[in-house]
Amino acid sequence: MLQITNLSKKYANSDVYAVQDVTFEVKEGEVFGFLGPNGAGKSTTIKCLMGILPFDSGSIVLDGKNLQEDPIAVKSNIGYVSDNHLMYDKLTAREYVDFMADMFKVGVNDRKSRVDKLLEMFELGDVYDKSISTFSHGMKQKICVIGALVHKPKLWVLDEPLTGLDPKSAFILKELMKEHVKEDNSVFFSSHMLEVVEKVCDKIAIIDKGKLLLVSDMDKLHDNASQLSLEEFFLSVTNADSEPDVDFD
Repeated sequence: MLQITNLSKKYANSDVYAVQDVTFEVKEGEVFGFLGPNGAGKSTTIKCLMGILPFDSGSIVLDGKNLQEDPIAVKSNIGYVSDNHLMYDKLTAREYVDFMADMFKVGVNDRKSRVDKLLEMFELGDVYDKSISTFSHGMKQKICVIGALVHKPKLWVLDEPLTGLDPKSAFILKELMKEHVKEDNSVFFSSHMLEVVEKVCDKIAIIDKGKLLLVSDMDKLHDNASQLSLEEFFLSVTNADSEPDVDFD
């Protein structure tokens, strides 16, 4: 579904690469966890994937289409939930979701059936015609999720999506992730909540200081690091003073 090859990005006036030679792939039907400490390069990678940032070298290919050669085709197959609510607060929730549906050319009947289901799941029907500016953090997050799923994207990109969600909404979001990949779509999931990543992801990648440290199936990680939780393993991998006692060859 997604192939990122030798991705490198250096910001202006910086001698250090934000990400360097990052390579991994996300398969159809897979929930892929993207992990790293603050400043590791996660957000830069995601912004390059989304076409928000240009990159210096490498390639990003989604469903056989190259982002640099055909950006519209790639972006039309991505649903994005950012970590800071990229929304128009002066719109009502309905206006925002309709705007997203129009952008992705979703027909009236399709959008209604999809949105009605999600509104019911998240219990937002009563506030759908209210201004987003009056919403709590969690309510905005749920509207972002609805807007990102309205066109049934092949790749659903989630950057810290559980922040501010109540337990019920967080559970619903995790169920939506599982449902999404059952239809041969993929989820790219960046989160600091390692206990959630451990439960929902099929594969993980760990990045630190701009470089990819490992990519592993969760099953293989559990087999090789059976005495460690994902949290313990993550800390051992990202600790510059130690090397994890795990062989992935």
